[in-house]
Amino acid sequence: MGWKARTGEVSDGCAIFWKQDMFSLLHQESIEFQSFGLRHNVAQFCVLKLQDQLESDVPPDTSIHTYRRPCTRSRSLVIGNIHVLFNPSRGDIKLGQVRLFLEKAYKLSLEWGSIPVIIAGDLNSTPQSPIYQFLASSQLDIQRHDRRRVSGQIEFESQYRTFTYNRYGKPFFYRWSAEEVRLATGCEEVTHLQHHLKLGSAYLGVPGSRRTRDRCGEPLATSYHSKFLGTVDYIWHTEELVPVRVLETLPIDTLKGMGGLPSKRCGSDHLALVCELAFRR
Repeated sequence: MGWKARTGEVSDGCAIFWKQDMFSLLHQESIEFQSFGLRHNVAQFCVLKLQDQLESDVPPDTSIHTYRRPCTRSRSLVIGNIHVLFNPSRGDIKLGQVRLFLEKAYKLSLEWGSIPVIIAGDLNSTPQSPIYQFLASSQLDIQRHDRRRVSGQIEFESQYRTFTYNRYGKPFFYRWSAEEVRLATGCEEVTHLQHHLKLGSAYLGVPGSRRTRDRCGEPLATSYHSKFLGTVDYIWHTEELVPVRVLETLPIDTLKGMGGLPSKRCGSDHLALVCELAFRR
């Protein structure tokens, strides 16, 4: 097990568990976002090695009594886990945490021979958000977005606001300060974010029921409490891996019937996401 406690006074954190008869730990490290001025959230990484026995596709030639031996391959991967800041209005800090998380995952992949990457966690961002767009498309221009709407958790209230327009001709409710730009991108002069991982969502890769999935394929809801009903949790993977199957979440009507989470049936305010991934040949 790999465990990283959050800094500060809140007693929670991130953990990665693995079966020791299937994986061996090659390396582990973590990120304390406080050291970058990005609150007390943390992220962790483990590099695991999988030993699998692959039988030959060629049948034995019994006429000469020769057999092709099974091929033993040693495969490794990076697994990352994160709990992004909840505060819906601090898109600058959320983006800064996600940016550092993706940078470290990519760096570890290269250091261990360009191995596959799996990242998971509570991103505190919806599938319609710019943060989700950043993970899926590998880039994001923050000046096109209101800082308080980056996570998709706050809706515009334009009927009550007087607003100006940015250089793209779009309504701009909140100007990014130099400090907010620095927190989000790492530099006051840079407003365009980019990462080098080609990521796909595990749930998008496996068709599901309309009762539990949105139009894109993500779960309709992974969290339900007094202030929110929707999806903020994800499993992403690089293109060397392919999702085989996933665990469906609960339908919206079932969640509403439970009156919120946690409940007697579910001990957390989040639903579990589970996927099975395979190496591409």
